[in-house]
Amino acid sequence: MNQTIRDGQTIVSAQQSFELGFFSPGNASENRYLGIWYKGLATDTVPWVANRDAPIKNKTGELTLRPDGVLELRDSNTNVIVWSTNTTGNARDPVARLLDSGNLMVTDNDNDKSDDDYIWQSFDHPTDTLLPGMKFGWNFKRGIAMNLTSWKSANDPSKGSYVAYLNLNGLPQFYQNNGDQIQYRLGSWNGRAFTARPWVVPSSIYKQEYVSNEREIYIEFDATNGSVLSRLTVTPSGITGRYSWVNRTQGWFLFSTLNADTCERYGLCGVYGACVDTQFASCECLDGFVPKSLAQWDISDWTSGCQREVALDCSVTEGFRQYRFMKLPDTNRSWYDANMTIEQCNTKCRNECNCTAYTTLNIDYGTGCLLWYTELFDMRRIPRDGQDIYIRMAASELGMMLNFPIWFLFKQEKGQIISDSAQQGDDPISHSDVLDLPLFSLSTLVVATNNFSSSNKLGQGGFGPVYKGILNDGREVAVKRLSENSSQGVEEFKNEVIFISRLQHRNLVKILGYCFEGQEKILVYEYMPNKGLDLFLFDDARCKTLNWIQRYHIINGIARGLLYLHQDSRLRIIHRDLKAANILLDHDMNPKISDFGLARSFGGNETTTNTNRVVGTYGYMSPEYARNGTFSVKSDVFSFGVLLLEIVSGIQNKHDLLGHAWRLYKEGKALELVDSFFTESEHTVKILRLIQVGLLCVQNKQEDRPHMSTVVMMLGGEGELPEPKHPGFYTESDNEITPIDILTQNSYNNVTLTHLTAR
Repeated sequence: MNQTIRDGQTIVSAQQSFELGFFSPGNASENRYLGIWYKGLATDTVPWVANRDAPIKNKTGELTLRPDGVLELRDSNTNVIVWSTNTTGNARDPVARLLDSGNLMVTDNDNDKSDDDYIWQSFDHPTDTLLPGMKFGWNFKRGIAMNLTSWKSANDPSKGSYVAYLNLNGLPQFYQNNGDQIQYRLGSWNGRAFTARPWVVPSSIYKQEYVSNEREIYIEFDATNGSVLSRLTVTPSGITGRYSWVNRTQGWFLFSTLNADTCERYGLCGVYGACVDTQFASCECLDGFVPKSLAQWDISDWTSGCQREVALDCSVTEGFRQYRFMKLPDTNRSWYDANMTIEQCNTKCRNECNCTAYTTLNIDYGTGCLLWYTELFDMRRIPRDGQDIYIRMAASELGMMLNFPIWFLFKQEKGQIISDSAQQGDDPISHSDVLDLPLFSLSTLVVATNNFSSSNKLGQGGFGPVYKGILNDGREVAVKRLSENSSQGVEEFKNEVIFISRLQHRNLVKILGYCFEGQEKILVYEYMPNKGLDLFLFDDARCKTLNWIQRYHIINGIARGLLYLHQDSRLRIIHRDLKAANILLDHDMNPKISDFGLARSFGGNETTTNTNRVVGTYGYMSPEYARNGTFSVKSDVFSFGVLLLEIVSGIQNKHDLLGHAWRLYKEGKALELVDSFFTESEHTVKILRLIQVGLLCVQNKQEDRPHMSTVVMMLGGEGELPEPKHPGFYTESDNEITPIDILTQNSYNNVTLTHLTAR
C-alpha cells in the first residue's frame, strides 16, 4: 500500500533533530521544494533538497513511497513526477525513515542484512551541505559520485555554478569549480591531512576520516560533540566553510573556510611557480627556475609560470632536488603505488625520462610512491606544515662533478697504458671533460636482447648491429654492439660514450650506459620505436605517412640539435656523419641525432681543422672535406642541407639530387622537386622557402654557407632570403658533376666510409 505525505505534512526524526517536508526559500519565492531542515532553529537552514531543479509551482506536492521501495515526488495538480529516487529492487516491505543525522533512508524491513544494504538514502545525494556522517567522494559499488553543488542564490536552491568534487584522475584529490574553471584544489590525502591545508586538524567539534578501497573513496566528518551542530556548506558565492551553531547568538558561526586566501586560487603562479603567503600573496619561481615572462611578472600576472634555467635531456647524470614545506602540485596526471618505499620511488622516477618529480604517499609512515609526469602546477610554500617533494634537475643545477672512469679512456697493451686516440693518429679527446655512466654487465644485456637474437635486431650500421632489449626493470632500450668486422673501433666507441654523455638536448639521442667486458664493446641507448628517418623517407609506402607538418617539425628539430652541437653545448662538436639513417624518431616522431662515433670536438676559438682520416658518408660529405680532409661546422651545414632536400623531396641523394634541385630552382620549377602528395596550396610558400634554405646550405664554398644559428632563424622566419650559389659537386658550364662524385663505385649514402682518400 502506498505511503504518502502532502504539502503541509512533515516527518520528524526520533529526537526532533531534523524535519522533512515542503518549503519555499526566502520570502518572495512561491516555488515549493521537498527538503530536510534543522528542526527548532531560529534560522531556516535546509541542508538537503530533493527537487532543487524542478520546483512545484503551488502547494500540490505529494511524496509517495511505492511498494517496490521507490520514492516519487509528484505534482498532484498536473500528475507529473518531478523527482524520483530511480531505484530498482525487490523490496517486500519498504520503509522510509528520517534519521537524527538528517539522513532520509529507505530500507526493507524484511532484510536482515547490514546497514549498507539499504535501498536508497539522501546522504548518497548531497546538495550544497555535508553533514556529520555524510560521505563526500565516490561509491563505486553503487556508481554514485557524492559532490556538493551550491544553491544558485539564497532564494533559489537550484544548482549554482560552484561544485566541490573528488577527481579520480591520477592520485584522487578534491577540487572546487566555478562552472568549467577550477577555483581551488584541496589536494590529496597524505595520511594525516590534505596537502593543500596540512595545518587543518580535527577539532573538539569534529573528526575527519579518509577512506580509499576498491568499493569507495571518500572523506567523512563525524561529530565528536553531539551537543554542537556543525555543517560544511558551499555558499552561492563560492565560499566553502564550516559552520557551527551558537545558542547564545541563535545563529551560525563560520569558524573556518577552505578558500580563505589568495594563495588558494588554482594555478595562481603557473607551472613551477609557488605562492608565498605573506602580507600580500605573491609568487616566486622554485630554485632552478626563472619566470617565462618577466614583463607579466612585473605587473603581478604570474600565470605564465616559470621555466627551467637548465633544460632536461634525460641524461643519466640528472638527479633530484629536495623542496621542503610545499603544497604538493596537482596530481591530475600522476601515478602512485601505496606499497613502494621511497627508495624504490626514487629509482623508478630516475629511470623514466618523463618523470618530473616524486614524493611519499604517507608522511606519517614514509611509505608509498607518488610520481608526476607533467610540468608541476598549483604549488605554494607552507612553512612547517608543508610536504617535501623531489624535483628532477639537470646535473649542473645539482652541483654534480662526476668523472668518467679513467681506465675506460685507455687500453692496456704489454704492460703499458696507451691512448687509443694517439694510436689512431687523430687528436685525443679531453679526458677531464667526461661524465660517469652506468656500467651494464654483459649477462644483463644478453638477457635483455634474448642473446642478441636476430628477431630483436633493429638494424646494422658501420659500428655494428643494433638490437632491441628489455631490461629487468621493464625499460625498452637499443643495444649497439661493436662488430668484430666493424670499420670502427675503440676510438668511435669512446667518442659515443664521451660526447653523448656530455650532451643534453631534446633532439639528441640519449645514452643510458655501456658494457666493456672482454672483447665486447656495447652501448645502451634509449629506444626509438620509429627507428631511422631513412626508413620513412625512402620507402614508397611509409613516405606517404610523413605529412608536411611532420616533415617540417623533423627539419626544425634536426636544425636545433645541430645548433646546440655547434654553439650551445660546452664542447663545440662537429658530427661528421649527419644523414637520414642517423636521425632516429621517437614515439611522437620527434627527431634525435644519433651516432657520434665520428664526431670531433673543437676547443677555444678553433673553427676549422684537417685530418688525414676522411670519414663519413658519401652523398652527405661537403666538397672541402671529401677533397682535402678539411672539416668545420660548415661541413655539418652541408650535410644538413642534403638531408633537408631529401626530407622535402623524398629522394635519396644517390644520383645528383643537389644538381637536380638547383636546376629546378633556377628554372622557377622548384615545386617539381616535391611529390604532389605534399604540395598543398597552403604550404607552397613554406616548401619553396625550405628548398631555398637547403640550397643555401649546400653551396660549394663553405664561406657562403650560413651558420646553423642563421639556418634556424631562416626556417622560422618569413623575411627575404639571399639567393643561393651553385651547390657542391656541380659545374654550371656543362651541367655535370665533378669527378669527386664518382670517387668510389661501391659507396652509397647509407653506409659510413672510413679511410677515404680524396683525389
